[in-house]
Amino acid sequence: MGTNHSHGPAAPSSRGTVWATLAVIVPLALATLTALIWLWPTERTSTGQPSASLQQMTGTITSITLTPCIEEPPADGQPRGQQPPADPATCGEAKVDLTSGPQAGQRIATQLPSGPGAQIFTAGDDVVLIYTPKGILDVPPYQISDHDRSSPLGLLGAAFALAVIAFGRWRGVTALIGLAITFVLLLMFVIPAILAGQPPLLVAIVGSAAIMLTVLYLTHGFTIPTSMAVVGTLVSLSLTGALSVAAIGLADLNGITDESSFYLDMNYRINTQGLLLASIIIGSLGVLDDVTVTQAVTVTELAHANPGYTFAQLYRAAARVGRAHIASVINTIILAYAGASLPLLLLISVGDQPIGEVLTNPVIAQEIVRSVVGTIGLIAAVPITTALAALAGTRRTTSDHQPPPTARHRRPRNLLIDSGVTD
Repeated sequence: MGTNHSHGPAAPSSRGTVWATLAVIVPLALATLTALIWLWPTERTSTGQPSASLQQMTGTITSITLTPCIEEPPADGQPRGQQPPADPATCGEAKVDLTSGPQAGQRIATQLPSGPGAQIFTAGDDVVLIYTPKGILDVPPYQISDHDRSSPLGLLGAAFALAVIAFGRWRGVTALIGLAITFVLLLMFVIPAILAGQPPLLVAIVGSAAIMLTVLYLTHGFTIPTSMAVVGTLVSLSLTGALSVAAIGLADLNGITDESSFYLDMNYRINTQGLLLASIIIGSLGVLDDVTVTQAVTVTELAHANPGYTFAQLYRAAARVGRAHIASVINTIILAYAGASLPLLLLISVGDQPIGEVLTNPVIAQEIVRSVVGTIGLIAAVPITTALAALAGTRRTTSDHQPPPTARHRRPRNLLIDSGVTD
């Protein structure tokens, strides 16, 4: 039976499979939409933006005049000469042509940022400046803050979009639209809702479900394999959430590991433990949809190439692909977390701490929990999605292999196939 290959169009899904899929997807979509409307923040919460008295402007450095660096006085309790010297390229005055703000077109002079770790600026650099009106703070009115990276980032974004469209064509366009929707939901719903005081875990679940339903169907179409990937992703996310709650409680993590989380806890009264749970769920979604879509499409292609495959045969064949995929994805996850935490790992290595103390450090322990829980959810996604897709595939192929109709009924049979639905 496994040698019966088909090279025509994929067999249509059975009516029972379609209705069973709709019975799951439609209530899920309605529940997500209802929760999205209920949790949507109605009032904008202050996000700690700069005061109205401080203005951000852009400009271009026209010239730089370097001067000898002045030695800074030592900090309290530190002997003179112990602090690192300033880079000579950061001491001096810069003349800047303003390119934005009410004073655009004027040329101003300001001191270069100096001190340990200060950035180096050269003539021709586009920069961001902070303007402070006189009398508000005892500082110069114009201060160079950072390099202006809007143009380079715009070019990188355009190159990214062109590469995606050139390779993916229409599917690349839909993928970019899905990416835009993801950013909109994150910036307009997830972050404002958490700042407004909504439970971070609930916001993450609803936001992830909305992203999953919108992006997967937009990118891959309203098909049975996509629906199986959606259901598999939802079940795996639920398992990941449950494991996250248990692991965070077991490891006694409160989510406060740096100045940002401490600031959110003190000033906005945000549940940082819930924020950690939300970050695990949202982070897991990005890898889960890749695995679930791959498994669902693999099963569909196997069922199309081998219409005689049983459920067990389809599951075993696709599971072998899934195991190979998981092995590479796990390595990707670990390397991604290691790359993001590389400065911290270097700092711990310089401190020459015992490995036991390193692993129990709150920051490292949090990343370990995030990696382990996300990986377990990822592993669970393979058998769950494969089984769902194999079940749908065997129902379809069984329907497609009914006894051949008589000549009198041959034309209605063809019309049913052309309509995309079989009994």
